[in-house]
Parts: sequence; structure tokens; C-alpha cells
Amino acid sequence: MAATGCVFQRTLTRTRPGPNKASSSFSAICRQFVFVVEMQRYSRDQGSSIYFPQAVLNGEDLYDITLTDRDCRLRVTLDPGLNRLVERHILRSGATLLNATFTPAMTAQLPACPRTSGESRYTLVSVEVKGCTSDDDDDDEEDGVRMLDVDWDSLPWFGSSAVAGSLVPLRANRIVFLPLWNNVDYSGEAWKETLPTQEEDEDEDEEEDVRCPTVTVSELRDAFLSGHRAVTRRAVQHQLIIRIINKSHLMYYGRTDRNCECPYKAVLEACDRTGSVCVVLWNSVCVSWYCHVKPGDIISLSCYRVKQHYQAEHDDIEISVNSRNPAARIAVLPESSVAPEYLPPAPTYSFYSSKKLLDSPHGVLCDVIGLLMFSGRPERIRSKDGRGAELLEYRWLQLEDSSSDQPIMVKLFSTSQPETHRKLHPLSVVVCTRLKLIKVSDQTNSCFYLTNTTYTQVYCTGLGHHSEMSYRKLRPVRQFLQWLRSLDEAHVLSRALIGGFFIYPPPPVSLEKYMKDRRGEPGFLQGANFKREVERLCYRERRTFCIQATIAMVTYCHRGEEDRCLLWMDRASLSPSSSSSPRLSKSSSPHFSVSSFSSSSVLNLPSTPRSPQPSLSSPSSSSFSSTSPFSAVSHLTPRLLHRRGGKLCKRKQLLQAETQQKKRPWVTLQPEHNNNTGVCVCVRVCVCVCVCVCTS
Repeated sequence: MAATGCVFQRTLTRTRPGPNKASSSFSAICRQFVFVVEMQRYSRDQGSSIYFPQAVLNGEDLYDITLTDRDCRLRVTLDPGLNRLVERHILRSGATLLNATFTPAMTAQLPACPRTSGESRYTLVSVEVKGCTSDDDDDDEEDGVRMLDVDWDSLPWFGSSAVAGSLVPLRANRIVFLPLWNNVDYSGEAWKETLPTQEEDEDEDEEEDVRCPTVTVSELRDAFLSGHRAVTRRAVQHQLIIRIINKSHLMYYGRTDRNCECPYKAVLEACDRTGSVCVVLWNSVCVSWYCHVKPGDIISLSCYRVKQHYQAEHDDIEISVNSRNPAARIAVLPESSVAPEYLPPAPTYSFYSSKKLLDSPHGVLCDVIGLLMFSGRPERIRSKDGRGAELLEYRWLQLEDSSSDQPIMVKLFSTSQPETHRKLHPLSVVVCTRLKLIKVSDQTNSCFYLTNTTYTQVYCTGLGHHSEMSYRKLRPVRQFLQWLRSLDEAHVLSRALIGGFFIYPPPPVSLEKYMKDRRGEPGFLQGANFKREVERLCYRERRTFCIQATIAMVTYCHRGEEDRCLLWMDRASLSPSSSSSPRLSKSSSPHFSVSSFSSSSVLNLPSTPRSPQPSLSSPSSSSFSSTSPFSAVSHLTPRLLHRRGGKLCKRKQLLQAETQQKKRPWVTLQPEHNNNTGVCVCVRVCVCVCVCVCTS
């Protein structure tokens, strides 16, 4: 029951529509501040179109929001027209909302989701977000943002919106939510609940301490391929004892034109002494068991179906495990409970050192162990499934071992281990299994990195992983740990990095190389198209664009001295008469990281000056000598930047003295007048602009 002073009680009790009346005529505006407690995402299904007929125009996602006025809580659904606020990370947990407009659903719509109550059937159709802006400006912070330490769970629910058990989506027939930023990880406490009680547990005391399987993998395969009806047409009741060798990430297959409460599947590669087989966990079995099994575990299966493997040849099978038709019976067994003659073999690992990776062929599968020296920020890229609708989340890791000076670079996508990925901090010992080696061709120096496969798993210190895994006894792991004990902790800590912008492999260093990679299509974006593409970016999304413009300004600073950096700018190109110079927007915009290249040879950058005000006028020490390619360009004036109010001045503030007009980012496509280019010069160059939206 809501508190007496509940804002929702005063606002929403007057807006309940009558039977089958349109809800739009009963909208209510809350003039007081309310706060976002939680954002929950899920995909639409067939019934969602009843609530939002136009939702197809706004993507496949729906969002449920838990709001509070400090007296009670209310769950509402975000109108799909406002999804962009969530995708840009403007509307998020901790945000303060003002002038929130709610509309209740029509009474005829309410039976569509029987697990939720009528009092929670409100839709948030418009709102003003206060306290959380897209550029994280601290001046807009409100009290709601600083209230995140309040125990929201202790507040009562408005009306009868409290639901027994775990929360479920309000506008779709789903039983679990999706993570906000990818479809691979799991989200919610339902995945971590205690294993379900099974009838098999009641009979365990009556069974012998040592278990023996009643069927083997090879027997199942032979019976299926021979067309035995007991295997091909009916559920198999015989007990199968197998060991998990590899575990895939979760695969979400929810579609808007189908109703499925839990559209998940996961694949386990398993084996016994007679052969290997794929075990496919379907739907709610994933929720119940995915987080409770790991590679190396021994499990027993009964009440399952045998099918032809969907990706293999005709002579292979897979085991389908579902929660109904039939309801599978699963148990995790200790090794001591299995008869020695039926004990499945242990998983095998193939650890590669950084030295061995240098000589390995492209595409080889391997395992690696290393000391984590750099952990990049999470970023997202569009999937290459033809539609590009799904965003794949990844981060860069740099591992070091003792075999060579070459670090091991890992482009790590989500592996359905969200807790582990959050613990990937520098100086952690990290083990990544089932990675694929990617070697970049046509590079002057050797350039390679590792990336995910379907069965990639990550283990790191701090979560007790290493002590549970069998790889800890292998020789490459013991050698690495011996080298780790000999390191100087202070020296290693001084080199550790986390977050920030990172691009790997290095971008092309010449226009010829870039054109070759693009197969002769430059793909240059003009100003209007570039602006439109930037505005389409979502939170943490990363894309690469190519524009042709003028380098008008370069900042240069030494690491650790970011508050004192040098700024080179070409005053002529920044004058109002220069129509081709880039113009910086006064409004908030994503962060741009620029790497330039031209058809000429690469020019070395001058080293970072240690003096805060170096002299550039001396002919002997200047980088702009008459024999330098810079001689055809007007001299650039270095300027020293300082912090203002404890923060680094923004570029748009630094250029106020030089620019009289400020518009949104704008460039023009013009031919190159000079092929000689380099940093700190103002010429026509082809610039590869990596635009990363990553709001912290």
C-alpha cells in the first residue's frame, strides 16, 4: 500500500479510464520530481502490438522503469517513442524526472499479461530528464542523482503493483529481462537462484553411492543413426553420465513475431569414454542451469531427446534438454560418485605463449594466460548479421607473460560472464580459453590479436576461478606463476592502465593502403551525412568514418600532465574567411578521436616537450625547417592549456578567441592540394575519424 503522501497516489488515481475507453484522453502529468530506480529491457512479442501499434518503427526493445517519489515505487513502461533517451544513456538509473506524463492502458488490454496487476499498467509517454545529461555536465546534477545509496527496496509499491516473486516484463510474455547493452549476458536474480528441486533428489538416498551410466554416447549415436524408434521418436529415459568440455555463451533468439517466454539456448560440448556430443539447453533450462555448470563438471542426464546435429554432418547427433515435453532431469555429480571405469576424461587445454603466437597460423584456436596490464572500456559495434540491428559489446585486453616482449592483445566480446568481466582490472591473472588467432596481413611489423569463439570462457583472480579449474596443474600455468612471483609489483603497477580510447590494429598509414582495404571505394562522408551518422550512434557504440578536411588544431600533452598541454592551431584556417575549416559545435557532441594519414611517407611526431613552454623559433631545434615538408605551410602557434575550475578546458571553449561563429560539425569534400601532410600542419588530408560514444 502506498504512503499517504505518495505523489503517484495523488496523480494517478484520478486518471483511471472506464471499460474499453481510450487511455490517451486520461493522461496525467506529474509536476513534481520523481527518480528512476531501475531500467529493465526486453524484446517485443506478438502481444506487444496491442499496447504499441507503432513500436515497429522504434526497434524491437521495450523498457520497464521503476520510479519512486521517495514515498513509494511504481513500475511503468516507457513509450517506444522515448527509447532513444535510453539508447543514448540520457534516461538511466539515478536520473531525476520532471513533468512525467502517464497514460493508463485500456481495460481491454489488461488480460494480455496476467502475471502483472492492473495498477502497474501505466505508460510513460513524455518526460523531462533532469540531472543526467548526455555530456555528463556536473552543473545539472540534482538531488536524485545523489540518492543512489537509499534503500529503494524498503519502499512500498503504489497500489497493487507489487508482484510476488521476481519481476517480469509488463508488456510482453517473457519471464526474464535482457541486459541493457547486449543480448549475450544474463540479467536478473532468477539466473542465480538455487537449483530446482527434482524428484531425482528424493531417490538418491536409495541409490548406490557409486553411479554407473545406463547408456553411453556411442550407443545413443548408433541407435539414432540406425533409426531405432526408442531413440528417434521418444524421450530417452536412460541415464547418461558425461563431462562438460566446453560451454558456449548464451544465445538469444527472441523474435517479435513469436511468443516464447524464455527464448534462450546454450550449447555444452560434453564427452564420456566412448565419444563426444553436443548438449543443447533450451529456454527455461538455461535460466535454471546455465550459471550452475562449468567446463570440467560431471553431469547426469535423463529424460532428453536425441536429434540430428543442426550444424554437423548427417552422421552426428545432439542431445536436446528442455523443461517440458519431456522435462529433463539434470544433476551435477562429484567425481567420487562415478565408477572409475565410467569416469569421463578431463578437459584438455592448449596454452599458447606470446612467443608461440608469433609463429602460429591465422585462425588457430588456443588458450592463454597472462597478467592483465590494460583493460579497455566497454564499447559496442553493429553485428554483421545483415541487419546490423544488434550491438555487440567488447573490450580490449592486454596480457603479458614471460616468453617475449610482445603483449597478447585480446578483443574480448561478451561471454555470458558479466560478473567476471566487471572484475577484469589491471594486475589480475586472466585465463581465456578457446580464443581464435587473428593475423592482420600487409603490416610492416607483426600484428595479431585474439578474439572470441562460441565457446570462449574467461577466468580471473578475485572470484575463486583458478582454484576450481584443472588447468592450474599444467606446466605453462605453473611456469607463468613462477615468473609472476619474480616481478616488481611497484614497477608493474606503474605501467597498468584502464579505460580510455584504444584502437587496434593500427589504422592505415597511407591513402593507398586505405583505398586497398576499401577495394577502391573511399567512402568519404560530407558534413551533412557525417552529422547525421553521428547523431544515430547509441551509448558506447563505436564506428569509423572517413572525411576529407583540414587539420586546424592539434593538442599534445605528456601522460600524467594532461592539465598542461600544448595546442597548435593555424590562425589563417580558423579565421571566419576560411570556409573549409572544421567548425566546432557549441552543443554537446560525442568525443572524436582522429588519426590522420596521407599518400606521403609517415612523418615522425616531435617528442613531447618536458618544458611547459618550449621554444619553436630556433632554426636548429624547430621541427619546421626549410627542408621539412612543413615549410610550405604557415607556422603554427603553440599555446599552453591550463585547467579552469579544476577541469581541463574543452576545445569549444579554447577556440572562443579565434572563432567568431560556432555551428555544428561541418566539413566539405575538396580535392587534395598538397600530398605532404603531418601533425601540426594545415593542409587537405584524408582523415579517418573514429567516433566513440561512451558516456560514463
